[in-house]
Amino acid sequence: MSFRDLIEQTFWFLSSNKVRSGLTMLGIIVGIGSVIAMISVGQGAQATIQSNIQAIGSNLIEVMPGAQRSAGGISAGRGSSETLTQADADALASNVSGVKVAPELDTRKQVTAKGTNTYTQIIGTVPDYTAVRNVAIDSGSFITNSENKSSAKVAVLGPSARDDLFGTGANAIGQQIRVGSVVFKVIGITQSKGSSGFNSPDDAIYIPLTSMQHFIMGGSYVSSISVSAPSQDAMASDQQQITDLLLQRHKISNPLLADFNIMNQTDIINAASSVTQTLTLLLASIAGISLLVGGIGIMNMMLTTVTERTREIGLRKSVGAKKSDISLQFLSEAVMLTFLGGAIGIVMGFIASLSITKFGGMATSFSLMSVILVFGVSAMIGIVFGYYPARRAANLSPIVALRYE
Repeated sequence: MSFRDLIEQTFWFLSSNKVRSGLTMLGIIVGIGSVIAMISVGQGAQATIQSNIQAIGSNLIEVMPGAQRSAGGISAGRGSSETLTQADADALASNVSGVKVAPELDTRKQVTAKGTNTYTQIIGTVPDYTAVRNVAIDSGSFITNSENKSSAKVAVLGPSARDDLFGTGANAIGQQIRVGSVVFKVIGITQSKGSSGFNSPDDAIYIPLTSMQHFIMGGSYVSSISVSAPSQDAMASDQQQITDLLLQRHKISNPLLADFNIMNQTDIINAASSVTQTLTLLLASIAGISLLVGGIGIMNMMLTTVTERTREIGLRKSVGAKKSDISLQFLSEAVMLTFLGGAIGIVMGFIASLSITKFGGMATSFSLMSVILVFGVSAMIGIVFGYYPARRAANLSPIVALRYE
């Protein structure tokens, strides 16, 4: 039997049983479409997270407090919120060459203005914060050194915080906001970064670090210190210098007992990518269950077809058809079903991905590699689940088959 004859016979049989073929392919269509959609959601989430992390700063090294531990692993410090100070940040700026340092102290507070209010993040920081964290000013100005030194009651609003307090696109420069009993004058609005989440920079309010320490939080500690290295190549050496300097300042000889933690931007991206990859695999595995169900449906249909076409098989064998011809015929029908179902499923998955992006507000990423992988899986399902029915048809005795009623 030629390849052309095989394709023509396969197409003729499947088209002559359109309803059955369509219902059989449905499992494959749903399975492939679901896998494509879930992979695109996972990859989109990974790309979004990586983009957001890279947007927070260039060559960023983050120093965070951690409870000081004793040799037995028991906390011995005052607590994780007070192990870093303004003096630590000043020491890093003076002793680690080429870096820019931005200490910050943040909390979440109720903020009011002219009868409106919002519960948002308040960040006390210094002028270098804009360079370290890639924050750009849309209107007005950011905090200056003189304002920080004098504990000035000034504030810079993110665009979302501005919209919540004064209305969408309102001119808030010169207006007043109240944090608790303290009144701050708005001096600037930051440009939108387009990010979202619990600690969105668009929803933040920035005030001088000293103002945060004196009027809102108290104390001289900071919640984190952001350090911008001059280049990607310098990050490793700068991180080591920061570690050594802080250990010396905190009088800790054993690095394992450090009361601070340091992560660089690469570590953060790798950690986030690992989480999203695991999530993508989990989502694809759950969606892949429907592929298994679709494969079982194909095998069930093909076994039914073998029974219905028993006399046809016997007749073909009696006129000289080989076992391989019979087996190949039924196997090709199963594979064509999965190929057609896979192609339709890919289109449905692509449409689902676009719909999730448009109506769900979640970024998706449709990759060619995922399409090739899923299409290959669908072909394998056709071969695996079509093999047994094809073998059963090929092994029928022509005499018994011709007597079948």
